[in-house]
Amino acid sequence: ISCSQPTQPALLEALSPVFDLNDIRPVRNMSTCTNVTIFFTLYGILGVVCSPIRTSHHIKCNKYTVILTKCSNRCHVCYSRHHFSNCSYSMEENKAPPVPYLYLYSNGQVNLAIPVRVVSSCNLNIYTFPFDIQNCIYTFNSYLHYASDIKIYLGRSAELITQISQSVMATMGEWELLEITANKVNHDGENENLYYDELEFQIRLKRRATMYVVNLLLPSCFLITVDLFSFLLPPQSVDRSAFKMTLILGYTVFLLIMNDLLPVTGNTIPLINVFFSLCLALMVASLLETILITNLLCGSADFSPVPHWMRVLVLQFLGIIVCMPRMNKKPRKLGKDLQAIRLKVDQELKDSQSSEEWMQVGFIIDRLLFGLYILFISVSFITIIIIWVNSYNK
Repeated sequence: ISCSQPTQPALLEALSPVFDLNDIRPVRNMSTCTNVTIFFTLYGILGVVCSPIRTSHHIKCNKYTVILTKCSNRCHVCYSRHHFSNCSYSMEENKAPPVPYLYLYSNGQVNLAIPVRVVSSCNLNIYTFPFDIQNCIYTFNSYLHYASDIKIYLGRSAELITQISQSVMATMGEWELLEITANKVNHDGENENLYYDELEFQIRLKRRATMYVVNLLLPSCFLITVDLFSFLLPPQSVDRSAFKMTLILGYTVFLLIMNDLLPVTGNTIPLINVFFSLCLALMVASLLETILITNLLCGSADFSPVPHWMRVLVLQFLGIIVCMPRMNKKPRKLGKDLQAIRLKVDQELKDSQSSEEWMQVGFIIDRLLFGLYILFISVSFITIIIIWVNSYNK
């Protein structure tokens, strides 16, 4: 490079022809390796838009980020960054305003600091939504030159990148940055002409679950608790079915309204969807059980005697499990006169005894479902609390 005068305009005029040489590496000898140093600062997570993938067990989400990228090249001039940096997770074109400035030093070092606003694709595992922690991987490498031509190095330690990104983070929304880790792909012992040098960054994000707990889990738990205490209503004098129908209708409307807060799923069903389905299934089961109990209490006089297998299974086995008091047993030995009187009374009150047995069956089933309700709610609450606490401890 020859300058006509020792001034900045003359230097710019002398360098102008070289700026257009973007298709070749900025070296005098093509056998000379170009060293590229990369580090970035994450300034904001603008949003997450999920879309389902049929062939994957995860969710493909577009994550809008604002990144400040700095690259240092040990060379004479800098060429276009599109020739040596690429995100392997389908990063779209930079949407940030262009910054036409770089720093060129006399020792051949070039510093390029530009803001980058990208739309990238990551695989998110949402099984534990909304207490999920995601790992988004970004791989920077040259897709034109092998490792013998371009070497990529980490400019800052991963701990320093994480610390600076957390201190300057301006926009996170529902996501919280946990840490950024860097990994240089190891190709020891391989021929440099057969592989590309790669630098991999892993960004760990944690979802802020407070909004989903308040808007989804707590209302659902309140409604299921109200349905639980409806078992305390006496079925002989209160119409449980109307009360439970109102609860099911309200819960269905609640799920339809809050459906937009749930992630769009592919082949993996989030655990919270299973929880909502089980809640609705228990409400429907309790309504069917109420219909059965009402039918037994109101129409048991017209039923045939309780079958032997049901008497053994329900009255004896399940009755002991739910701690239902047993019906009085018949005396084994009676005198002849007492036996005759007993047979005559049993014959006259046969229908009444059959009705009492059917009512006892209904009460046992009612108490059994009440116990299952308590077990389900207890296990669900404990599981949610454990997952929530573990997500905050990570």
